[in-house]
Amino acid sequence: MAAGPPLGTPAPDFTLPGGVLSGPSVPGNTSVPGDSSVPGDTFERGDYTLSAARGRAVVLAFYPGDNTSVCTKQLCSYSSGMETFEGLDAEVWGISPQGVDSHESFARTYGLRMPLLADEGREIAKAYGVAAPGIGVRRAVFLIGPDGVLRWKHVALLGATFQSLSTLADQLSGIKTA
Repeated sequence: MAAGPPLGTPAPDFTLPGGVLSGPSVPGNTSVPGDSSVPGDTFERGDYTLSAARGRAVVLAFYPGDNTSVCTKQLCSYSSGMETFEGLDAEVWGISPQGVDSHESFARTYGLRMPLLADEGREIAKAYGVAAPGIGVRRAVFLIGPDGVLRWKHVALLGATFQSLSTLADQLSGIKTA
């Protein structure tokens, strides 16, 4: 397994296609009752570039696959904790090898509120040292400071568990006070 970027160095920049679920059923969005011009949910597709997020912390959550047991629990946990991340001025991006269509289905099924990015060629997973033969991508979390520098990371050997919302919030709090 490649080591990936060391702590304290600029995080490898990238641009990936992805999308984020938005619409009336997502907390924080409102619509006029009976307004049929507003879809139940929209999945807004676009390109996501890490360097464009400078000024905010970014949580990169690499996960092996949409609609798998542990990945679903992990991303649902992070999605339900979005207010915590927002309170720490942080964005959360999920990254896996599936395409944007798969991500849209996954987001709609579970109401996931963070952007899900498609690293179909696993180039970004390779750049971060989390591409793995056989399983595709190791479960990993990288915390990027507002300055674009890698501040914390956790790469799972087996991927049967994930870093909790409270662990990530504690680490993000440390970044903000550093």
